[in-house]
Amino acid sequence: MSKTIIISNRLPLQIKIEEDEISVSQSVGGLATGMKSVHEDGDSLWIGWSGLTEEEITDTTRDKVQKEIEKNKCAMVPLSEDDVDHFYYGFSNKTLWPLFHYFMEYTTFEQENWESYKRVNQKFADVVLDHVEDGDTIWVHDYQLLLLPNYIKQKKPDTNIGFFLHIPFPSYEVFRTFPWREEVLEGMLGADLIGFHTYDYERHFLSCVRRLIHLETNFNEISYDDRIIKVDSFPMGIDYDKFYNAALAHENMNGDEKSDIQKRLDEHLYSSDDAKMILSIDRLDYTKGIPNRIKAFEYFLEKYPEYQQKVRLIMLAVPSRSNVPQYQLLKRETDELVGRINGKFSTVSWTPVWYFYRSLPFDNLIDLYTSCDVAMITPIRDGMNLVAKEYVATRVKQDGVLVLSEMAGASKEMNEALLINPNNFEAIADKLKQALEMPKEEQKERITSMQARLKRYSVEKWAEEFFTALNTSKTVRNTIVSKKLTPALGDEIIEKYSSAKRRLVFLDYDGTLVGFNTNPQEAKPDEELYNLLDALYAQPDTDVILISGRDKETFTKWYGDKDYTMITEHGVWLKEPEEDWRILENVRKEWMPKLRPILETFVDRTPGTFIEEKNFSLAWHFRKVDPELASQRAVELKTVLNSLIANHHLSVLEGNKVIEIKSGNVNKGRAASRMLTRKDYDFVFAIGDDWTDEYMFRDLPDTAVTVKVGLQKTVAKYFVQNTKEVRKLLKRFADAPIEV
Repeated sequence: MSKTIIISNRLPLQIKIEEDEISVSQSVGGLATGMKSVHEDGDSLWIGWSGLTEEEITDTTRDKVQKEIEKNKCAMVPLSEDDVDHFYYGFSNKTLWPLFHYFMEYTTFEQENWESYKRVNQKFADVVLDHVEDGDTIWVHDYQLLLLPNYIKQKKPDTNIGFFLHIPFPSYEVFRTFPWREEVLEGMLGADLIGFHTYDYERHFLSCVRRLIHLETNFNEISYDDRIIKVDSFPMGIDYDKFYNAALAHENMNGDEKSDIQKRLDEHLYSSDDAKMILSIDRLDYTKGIPNRIKAFEYFLEKYPEYQQKVRLIMLAVPSRSNVPQYQLLKRETDELVGRINGKFSTVSWTPVWYFYRSLPFDNLIDLYTSCDVAMITPIRDGMNLVAKEYVATRVKQDGVLVLSEMAGASKEMNEALLINPNNFEAIADKLKQALEMPKEEQKERITSMQARLKRYSVEKWAEEFFTALNTSKTVRNTIVSKKLTPALGDEIIEKYSSAKRRLVFLDYDGTLVGFNTNPQEAKPDEELYNLLDALYAQPDTDVILISGRDKETFTKWYGDKDYTMITEHGVWLKEPEEDWRILENVRKEWMPKLRPILETFVDRTPGTFIEEKNFSLAWHFRKVDPELASQRAVELKTVLNSLIANHHLSVLEGNKVIEIKSGNVNKGRAASRMLTRKDYDFVFAIGDDWTDEYMFRDLPDTAVTVKVGLQKTVAKYFVQNTKEVRKLLKRFADAPIEV
């Protein structure tokens, strides 16, 4: 029976060793909670680091630790102190974390850390490969394991792999500064489904894939090797019922059951009729914008002095990575800011900021969530931010106001919150005033809407939707792989080729026989290609036709001394052995001077593009241009051209990074059909790589063997991966024994 394998940096367990005794408790983090039902229901295995280094586990405790981990349906990845220092504290948290959160000033690029990152990702892969079986589904989590999907896919290509990033994915302009950017992208592309919290992060990732490793994307799908990879957004939720029910129980507590923290909070609330509390809860991390938040609160008290001695900021900062220098500086700055503001505004009976630097148990978090009138969550950059959702879930009286940074992923779902720019103190002060003065009816309307959404899209729903999408991607992949020209299918085609009485073979040139080149003139044939074509043309009872969008002058220069049959400019010109070039189509060219200025305008606006003027067509090439700009300009140009050429007997063909305007209804399909009628062929073969070849695939008979180069949407029956695979297939044609 197939199983689900969950992989994260840390196991969902808290393991401690005291005097050779093992204690194990369940983690309470968002990921551990979200995957709990997946892990506990059915056959599942969770793989990760135990939190204990190899140096901490002794010979006497190793078996005990292993048994406890196995009892919880987990498997351990062994990490040394050196691994933790360079992989976790080094590369993960000094390179990836600051870079992906746009803190480039804190980002370091150290080769030693990168080597450790690769080595530890391979350690994870080794453990996975020890446990994975055919039919298993794998879900990899977060930035510590960006290389892992590809490491697994290389060894287990048929395994269904999902990857989810729990932090932001940066824009192209930030990610391009990363020295190992291609390796990381290729690592992630080992997955069949890649998930992000928001569409923005998804869009940034697709942009980087297009611009850095030059892969084709179609909406949210990426063609890579012989696979289609799906990219989508899945906003992570919370265990809504857990927080809501805890808040309900909290409301029914009597005085004796209340915690000391709750009693202190009550003292402030009961001190006057208009006493209010603002809540701030975060890990002490520079991405959370804590200093900015304190300064904004200070500005609020100065701008609206009427709230002094009435409003208190309850700030909980949970310790995080306290051995990292930036975090130590952040702690010192936070302490100093709190001290300064309290010294500046405090009275005998009122302190503006209550500051807690510690972790609090769940019950005390509920105390804070339910007691504070306003939650101020203002990260500078945050993948999601579940605290904002937890606060809303605990508002069982449908009151309270959420002031939320628009830089948090949660802001995309929680439009009813008061959204702010965390760097705009003026706006924050005004929003705090609006929050504190908001009528109860409006509070209820906003909170009710958010609660309904959070309840509906819980963390369990998030996991369920991701798995549903992952299983769907598996179905799509299996459908696509069945069209791949496998060795077995190749054998069948070669057998038909050999046994046919008369064969017709159409060969596209650019992107098919030779690789795609940013400079068209450099894509000239090499010696291997000449030898291959000579062998094919020498086959008895076989007509081989080079069919291309190239101009006849270029093909004359390259193949003028060969007796090849050639069709150029998508079907305008025909050259047959021992004959001169002749026109196949009735075409005109008086329109060309009128449309050329249009193309020149796009060349001027899009540096790197150029115009190729052929005998009866104009082509605008955008091979050297940034893919996103090129895509935008191509859409603009097609729109302009289609509005101009109506009723002028012109057509627009879109090839591989080229748009071509031609006279009449000229295309490779019409040209191929002409050649097909000249003899009685019982084997027809055609291969090409772009949309201009689709006309040929479509117009050839159903019995024809049609092959697309690259994994793209096509009407061709089969596909091969690249030009190297094309030549291997054609070499089999050339070597095939012909039955005479």
